[in-house]
Amino acid sequence: MNNPVQPLWQPSADAIAKTQMDQFRQFVNRQHQLSLADYHALYQWSVEQREQFWSALWAFSEVIASERGDSVLGADTMPGAEWFPGAKLNFAENLLRYRDDRAALVERLENGARRELSYRELYDRVEQLASALVEAGVGKGDRVAGFMPNIIDTVVAMLATTSLGAVWTSCSPDFGINGVLDRFGQVAPKVLFACEGYFYNGKTLDSLPRLEEIVARIDSIEKLVVVPVARSAEETGQAIAGLDKAVSLHDFAGAAPARALTFEQTEFNHPLYIMYSSGTTGVPKCIVHGVGGTLLQHIKEHRLHTDINRDDTLFYFTTCGWMMWNWLVSGLACGATLVLFDGSPFYPAAEGLWDMADAEGISVFGTSAKYIAALEKAEVKPRESHRLEKLRAVLSTGSPLAHEGFRYVYRDIKSDVCLSSISGGTDIVSCFALGNPTLPVYPGELQCRGLGMAVEVWDDDGKPVQGEKGELVCAKSFPCMPIGFWNDPEGSKYHSAYFENWPGVWAHGDYAEITEHGGVIIYGRSDAVLNPGGVRIGTAEIYRQVEKVEEVLDSICIGQEWRDDVRVVLFVVLREGVTMDDELVQKIRTTIRANTTPRHVPAKVIQVADIPRTISGKIVELAVRNVVHGKPVKNQEALANPEALKLFEGLPELSR
Repeated sequence: MNNPVQPLWQPSADAIAKTQMDQFRQFVNRQHQLSLADYHALYQWSVEQREQFWSALWAFSEVIASERGDSVLGADTMPGAEWFPGAKLNFAENLLRYRDDRAALVERLENGARRELSYRELYDRVEQLASALVEAGVGKGDRVAGFMPNIIDTVVAMLATTSLGAVWTSCSPDFGINGVLDRFGQVAPKVLFACEGYFYNGKTLDSLPRLEEIVARIDSIEKLVVVPVARSAEETGQAIAGLDKAVSLHDFAGAAPARALTFEQTEFNHPLYIMYSSGTTGVPKCIVHGVGGTLLQHIKEHRLHTDINRDDTLFYFTTCGWMMWNWLVSGLACGATLVLFDGSPFYPAAEGLWDMADAEGISVFGTSAKYIAALEKAEVKPRESHRLEKLRAVLSTGSPLAHEGFRYVYRDIKSDVCLSSISGGTDIVSCFALGNPTLPVYPGELQCRGLGMAVEVWDDDGKPVQGEKGELVCAKSFPCMPIGFWNDPEGSKYHSAYFENWPGVWAHGDYAEITEHGGVIIYGRSDAVLNPGGVRIGTAEIYRQVEKVEEVLDSICIGQEWRDDVRVVLFVVLREGVTMDDELVQKIRTTIRANTTPRHVPAKVIQVADIPRTISGKIVELAVRNVVHGKPVKNQEALANPEALKLFEGLPELSR
């Protein structure tokens, strides 16, 4: 008989009682004369009584709104659900509820530069920039874009934009010209905020040549506001002197008349953000998220699922091209201090972010599973070299965090932290499954499904299963569904993206399992699932084993069509000085087989120099699979390193 898996961490009863999650449970019990005993009971109630739940969350989190309306849910369909149909509110107003001298934003650049802004100063900066945007003709529904690093000015620009009821959209400055045109070109921004340069991995990169071409090719841009990052304000002003439609941030904001900051009240489903799918299978889809759904969902995830309050310092390693930036900045609604870092996490040394965690007193540290795996491979042990006194939670997303990643965090970073692997996506600008300070942490598992999200795993017959693998779905509507896709008037693209498998049910495209204690395991993307001999295998199951092989730094796995079947092919990047030989291939295969099944064992193990990734750091299994099968990869601008795809073309090992 198997021993039950033991938790790696468990909160004490005293600690649970102090969490906002537990306070919310008691609030619900009082409000509805219930006796919900724990999180599992609260979760069940939240999906069975969704209107009562979202209404209780609104009250508990003190959402600022000029009107709440009489009803919580009008039409209850997917797509098309009408949440809080009578509400009127403003997103920026909720994020700017504090106006004191506590630190709101701390900016840290790779070159060591640091800036800080209090909540009072942030409000004043937003007020000034909002006035400048009004002078530039920006109003409700207009789009404002940011081609920006993760810095204070980006947050100020977003808040100024959304205070007016205008729509914010952004991507990071490492996108190539076509990547920017594929995104902003579709949504026609009136104003573009852009840096003149930025720092990455010890290099200073100039953005000005790209800005010139972007402005020339996107007709809608009336004003290019250039933000100094790599140059001084004076040098920036000189450098943009001949640039069409360009004005420096200093001159743009400085010329605006004094105007009190007002918050345009909009309906709950008014557009807030336009975000983009990765675009590795074609032109990126423009996903439109609404004001109220984004706000409510983020407040829930921050306050309840992460227990963030005014005493916290929240950090997430992200760029403005990844939804985790949007998630991070919503932490302002909790009154926390947000740390914005821009640069390479491994420059000048692998310990850099942990030095920052100590210096800034970071209590919630967010990153990617890839970063955690890279730290472990580099044998970095922050527990031995850093104090990390304030650190109480580590968040991981981007891809499934392997069991070894969990154990590494507790062994080599800090033993007393709530390690939350979280999963959702740009599609919902939030999470379906995530952390919980009131629950134990089990290796390889996301702690729980999010409150109010009717997340289930369905088998091929569309029946919910537990303890079995299947498709992750959300069976009932929820407020943070996209309003729709931009330039999709009939809704056909939106419908085909999520609702084609089962009408009226959100199919997320993850291959997953719900465990006996209510946790969630993600095995990979459904479209990348391997199918040798008709048996479905999630790629994460293989990556988990490969991470144990110390000679391997990175890997990507695909299914290759072969002799009327599919065979598993594993590509690996090896440590410097290690060469691929029969002995290492055997070691990799044996490690995989010992902990999975013979079907998981790759038919081919092939060494490559690099693995292609999206700009947000996700490996692109479908793109590699297409290259291997001689099919075109439509949109290589979505990749951080598109040249890596060539490494997979015409490999002789794949023809035998």
